[in-house]
Amino acid sequence: MRTLLITGPGGNGRTTVAAATALAAARSGARVLVLGTDRVDTLGAALGTPVGAEPVEVEQGLTARRVDAGTDFRADLAALQDRAATVLDLLGASRLDPEDLGPLPGAEELSVLRALRDAALSQAYDLLVVDLPPTPQALALLALPEDLRRCLRRLLPPERQAARALRPVLGRLAGVPMPAEWLYGTAARWDTELAAVEAVLADRGTAVRLVAEPGPAGADAVRAAGLGLALRGLRTDALVAGRLLPEDVEDGRLAGLVAQQRKTLDEWRETYDVHPVAHLGRDPRGPDDLAALAVPGMPAAEGAPARVEWPVTGPAHSRLPSSEESSTADDGVLVWHIPLPGARREELDLIRRGDELAVTAGPFRRTVPLPSALRRCTVDGAALREGELRIRFRPDPQLWPRTP
Repeated sequence: MRTLLITGPGGNGRTTVAAATALAAARSGARVLVLGTDRVDTLGAALGTPVGAEPVEVEQGLTARRVDAGTDFRADLAALQDRAATVLDLLGASRLDPEDLGPLPGAEELSVLRALRDAALSQAYDLLVVDLPPTPQALALLALPEDLRRCLRRLLPPERQAARALRPVLGRLAGVPMPAEWLYGTAARWDTELAAVEAVLADRGTAVRLVAEPGPAGADAVRAAGLGLALRGLRTDALVAGRLLPEDVEDGRLAGLVAQQRKTLDEWRETYDVHPVAHLGRDPRGPDDLAALAVPGMPAAEGAPARVEWPVTGPAHSRLPSSEESSTADDGVLVWHIPLPGARREELDLIRRGDELAVTAGPFRRTVPLPSALRRCTVDGAALREGELRIRFRPDPQLWPRTP
């Protein structure tokens, strides 16, 4: 099972390209599921077939469905109240009727992640195409599993569960209530589910594909998207440049737009595998229009993992150089390389907190655990060179053993 995540600026044809990609892959012989995430049925409008929460066969080999956050939220609320029944009864609290409530903030994102996990683990399809929300929301969505797991580990550390048998005694001694068993159970279940989503994102069969119109606004959006994906360690397999005007356009008023598109395409080709898609002169609707777009179908053959490794380079990690050895400025220094294409020096910020490093790049922020070797070091400086953030660490003599 391979997964293709498609996103781009809003209004740039992201859903149309997702539908066309799924159709092209299905017509090449693959069993394809295309998953829509919009509240309204934009995917069905592009496919020419209404798409809802239940899978619908668009044509042979191509199945489509749309995430239903409302149904998922009501099911989760009912299950949560069942698990917390004892606590609710002790408090004299009334049960909420799930049918009376709409999804709360965050419910849609969790529904998309769950649908992504379930579909990616399915054995019924060869390719899953996910029409993600516009880029800012998509990047927040892709960051959610890692960020939520980190919060859960901080709030309810797994190692504290070892004392679950002592919680009643500890509660009486401390005079405060201890977390109930169901709370730890819920946290463990959420952690397992989020870890499964992270595994899908990091899988070798997962790729991210960007969609944008070439031009100043599209160039800015692609730079931001590439930076956000790089900070999350996610690879981009291709960039679909849509709604291109023909090069031989005779209307002089459009000549400037054509030149603008050409300039942006040349810049994009320096970084991405670009697939130009011509403007049809109308909004694509139905399989015939989607096929006319001639977008690439299946992603490139599985190879490198979706997650990009951030390597640590430097001298051997086994010991701290002694004073008798070479005393050049780089002795003992380890360098952590974080690829951040499109980053600007003034947009970067680093904060170390214990064994974690918070990296801010433009509007994006990620807190990552330091590799084991770097936890025994102090930050010695950082520099942005050739689209790569290089953070220098110097071993702490109090934590690194010396060899005689």
